[in-house]
Amino acid sequence: MTRSFDELVTEAEAAPVEGWDFSWLEGRATEQRPSWGYQRLLGEHLALASAALDIQTGGGEVLAGAGNFPRLMVATEGWPPNVAKATRLLHPRGVVVVADRDEPPLPFADEAFDLVTSRHPVTAHWTEIARVLRPGGTYLAQHVGHSSVFELVEYFLGPQSEEVRRGRHHGEARAAAEAAGLEVLDLRFESLRTEFFDIGAVVYFLRKVIWMVPGFTVAEYRDRLAELHELIQREGPFVAHATRFLIEARKPGRTDA
Repeated sequence: MTRSFDELVTEAEAAPVEGWDFSWLEGRATEQRPSWGYQRLLGEHLALASAALDIQTGGGEVLAGAGNFPRLMVATEGWPPNVAKATRLLHPRGVVVVADRDEPPLPFADEAFDLVTSRHPVTAHWTEIARVLRPGGTYLAQHVGHSSVFELVEYFLGPQSEEVRRGRHHGEARAAAEAAGLEVLDLRFESLRTEFFDIGAVVYFLRKVIWMVPGFTVAEYRDRLAELHELIQREGPFVAHATRFLIEARKPGRTDA
């Protein structure tokens, strides 16, 4: 039997959204995965590092699943519920979790790490990344690209300007990294089909990924949500396209190793 709009929305509003685990969406939404396999690449780089920093680690889920850590492994996170979750998950693995506001400066000395990583940082502070990297050190990250899931964003907010749509563009990331003194070794971009099968999945996603529709609440967008519920019921999954890019950059110079 088809579940009602109110049932789906109430369930999604009650679901916990701390961490960066999207398992609640299993069977309710799908997203293609990038071909490069970020977590596998992360594990390969960590295996070669002596001191590594994971920026904006979320609940630590991606880092925890990456394999063996170097002898010094640090992660930062700014949202208190995620700091607590990452601490519970990563401390038993020997990872130091630092509560950081995700604003410059990073709370570390110059040239403290030979590897800096991040998966889906809200903002990449390139000058700080370059500062804490040792000469010869590497930044490896998967970023959210421009206009990601904008079919959904624009459903709620209306057409966005070209300036907004180009925010997070991988070309601009390359330029910013190079301006900070880093050499970009690899840059790959992909657009990935995303489907939402019920309105609860939409509500959960927008509660969790808070920058998509800033200030989103069910009360504020209830009428629009009800219209989308009817659309999904009538025509099938709501289709959008997530964008991702992989970037690997190196700080010029020689390591001490």
